Amino acid sequence: MIKRQPITRRTALRVMGAGVAGMALAPHWARGDARDAILKPIPPTGEEIPVIGLGTWRTFNVGDDERAYPPLVQVVEAFFDEGGGMIDCSPMYGSAHNVLQYSFEQLGRPDTLFSADKIWTREGRRTRAQFREIADWWGVETFDLMQVHNLVAWEPHLETLREMKAEGEVRYIGITTSHGRRHADLARIMETEDDIDFVQLTYNITHPEVERRLLPLAEEKGIAVIANRPYDGGSLVRRLKQDAPLPEWADEVDCHDWPQFLLKWIVSHPAVTCAIPATSRVEHLRENMDAGRGRLPDAEQRNRMGEYVRAL
Repeated sequence: MIKRQPITRRTALRVMGAGVAGMALAPHWARGDARDAILKPIPPTGEEIPVIGLGTWRTFNVGDDERAYPPLVQVVEAFFDEGGGMIDCSPMYGSAHNVLQYSFEQLGRPDTLFSADKIWTREGRRTRAQFREIADWWGVETFDLMQVHNLVAWEPHLETLREMKAEGEVRYIGITTSHGRRHADLARIMETEDDIDFVQLTYNITHPEVERRLLPLAEEKGIAVIANRPYDGGSLVRRLKQDAPLPEWADEVDCHDWPQFLLKWIVSHPAVTCAIPATSRVEHLRENMDAGRGRLPDAEQRNRMGEYVRAL
């Protein structure tokens, strides 16, 4: 059973005092201003989603720290204000579900929301039970995407998710891994399971290993790809911002800062559908979302970008 941390009256009053409650009255995304967000198709259907999503690992796991709620609600609001679509979460991420729940209660759920979550339990018979718990946090009846987290009990969970997809409770199903773990296992699953819609994996400019097998396999099988840890847990972008100049030629692909540079490199790969950087700060969220606009690098430019960063 997932332990749920309730939103208390004290928390609600504190957040309202910080001005967050007013967001629910006039959310900025009511303008429908997506600022020409770059979209990519989900291979199985052709449905398009913005190439920059929002991850919640670590950044939304604030425990019972009531003071952390207002800035995170503002991050969610800014995400949709900037034309965002996919938000990705998991029961593994501590209080992230509580933050999302409260954010949606304050802000509503815009039509652009693409809900992505994960089943994370070694009990293969608990797929539906955990799904219901997660759906309650999100306040939705149908999920856009439900994934098996880090291949945990993937066979029974995937079988149940297939049934739930057929029943209309889930639109897409997928499987995830991270930190380069179990790439060989993931490849075998992609090769043998013909009805997987999404895979999620770690891919960034200093960890391009998935280019050897997994990304070509995704293209071959028509599987959408979500790239996690685009900043290598944040350490990469912090180091580059502090120690390295952006190359003068970066403006050729509309890159004006390091987050744009790193994210555009990722989402310009033909196999990648969406990247999910995580942040707890609105200014960083807007930097991330800027990567989903303007020109994307071609193959030659991507090679040049990779060589520049790896030489630093």
